[in-house]
Amino acid sequence: MKKYIIYILILISGLVLGYLFFGTGDVKNGKEETEVTDEHEHEGETQMWTCSMHPQIMQPEPGDCPICGMELIPADANADGLGADEFQMTNNAMALANIQTIIVGGGGEVENTLTLSGKIQVNEEANAVQVAYFAGRIESLNVSFTGESVNRGQLLATIYSPELVAAQQELLTAAKMKESQPALYNAVRNKLKLWKLSDAQINSIEEAGRVKENFPVFATVSGTVTEKLVQEGDYVKQGQPMFELANLNSVWAVFDAYENQISGLEEGQKIMVTTNAYPDKELEATISFIDPILNTASRTLRLRAVLDNKNENLKPGMFVKAKLQRSAGQEQESTLSIPKTAVLWTGERSLVYVKTSRDKPVFEMREIELGATLGDTYEVLSGLEAGEEIVAHGTFTVDAAAQLQGKKSMMNQGKEKEDSREMQMNLPDGFQKDFKPVLSAYFDLKDAFVNTKVEETKAAATKMLQKVNSLKETNLGAMETEHLKKIRSMLQAISENDDIENQRDHFIVLSENIIAFASNMETLEKPLYIQHCPMVNNNEGADWLSLSEEIRNPYFGEVMMNCGDTQRKL
Repeated sequence: MKKYIIYILILISGLVLGYLFFGTGDVKNGKEETEVTDEHEHEGETQMWTCSMHPQIMQPEPGDCPICGMELIPADANADGLGADEFQMTNNAMALANIQTIIVGGGGEVENTLTLSGKIQVNEEANAVQVAYFAGRIESLNVSFTGESVNRGQLLATIYSPELVAAQQELLTAAKMKESQPALYNAVRNKLKLWKLSDAQINSIEEAGRVKENFPVFATVSGTVTEKLVQEGDYVKQGQPMFELANLNSVWAVFDAYENQISGLEEGQKIMVTTNAYPDKELEATISFIDPILNTASRTLRLRAVLDNKNENLKPGMFVKAKLQRSAGQEQESTLSIPKTAVLWTGERSLVYVKTSRDKPVFEMREIELGATLGDTYEVLSGLEAGEEIVAHGTFTVDAAAQLQGKKSMMNQGKEKEDSREMQMNLPDGFQKDFKPVLSAYFDLKDAFVNTKVEETKAAATKMLQKVNSLKETNLGAMETEHLKKIRSMLQAISENDDIENQRDHFIVLSENIIAFASNMETLEKPLYIQHCPMVNNNEGADWLSLSEEIRNPYFGEVMMNCGDTQRKL
């Protein structure tokens, strides 16, 4: 009996222990199954880390921002459903960078003032051509260069003319018979007058009684020499142009107007003209001519106004703007306008960033066509629809984020990547001269990357940053200034980072901006080569600038020193 009791107690103990160890197995296994499922669901997702102050920084692991040193924060990793050219930013980064968006056609009032852009041109109605009135050889030339001012009656050149020598001999012979043959005498004098000799010159020949071998050519009008067509010693024919003269006491202001603006323009309409040279001075003028033929390529037509220029402050080639009031009856309901701050310029292209998701900060670059300037806005001719949301403030920050994520951007347009030569920059001569030491410092930095030496790259980046900071940006446009900011930002990041691969990521962006400047320089001291590595930047490829055609890859160094090829020569 006692033995059965012991067996029963052992059985009960076994049941209790079995329940404790295995009774919750389903729950435990369920938890494990959930964890495995979650693990599988998240498998393949890569958590990216970004900087709250510099959202363009994207790294696959936590750490410090290479620009400001702040601790990186998790970036929104959910990119499900994004298109190939779309990219996402964090809400925190959007707020800290003060990125603002607007709805296109969101009800903002279109200004009634129309702004047109144009240039000062020579008044063709006041142009003149000084020709040779008799054939001969130019013995001396008194006009030395184009741009020289001449007055009516001023000596321009001296010409030896065999025909004129013979005509003078005829005059001397006819003068002796003018009493008996007055008709012959008058005919010879009139022949000389047709060659633009004055009565005083003809009388002096008669009084001297001898032939003049060289005859002067005097200016028949006053003006500025715009083209010099002959040189001393040239042989000229009768009627051959010698000089082109322009009277700059009045000039044309020629503007381009888009097709949809024609209905608001008419001859005799008053406009206010300003120049870049004298922005505080407004000139009142009247539209004197509207071209009847539309330029089918640009969909514009030309209109002009005559400006008084007696003090010659207005120089042909100057940029000018005209403001005029739109006609009261001109329809404006279909006009879309966007702020100027929303537009990025790359040569002939105009780009904006469109917010493609209502709930998330997802963006995509879009090329658009712009029309006229309306105050602080542009008319949009194509590329955007009413109701779409675009970035209006912080556009360059969004572009930097796209660029570093390998998406289409102003500098990087994927397979359709824009040639740096197409990015037209207006670089003053002084800036180009000062930029050459920056290029020299860039090549030192590139060589440091080739050698894969972190301290050497940091030192070279610091040196190059000093050269960049010494540049004068007074006469640079907004686009050129923003590219310089990117260069400074990348150099700062390289100089403060101890990870060579992270430095090379920033060197990609740095090189793209340096190439853009170098491609727009008129003169270079040495030939430069744009070289390309297809394997860097997640196999998207990247360029760099070199002084030699030999490939020495700064993105891989000794690992793949000869990876790449030369794209073109500057």
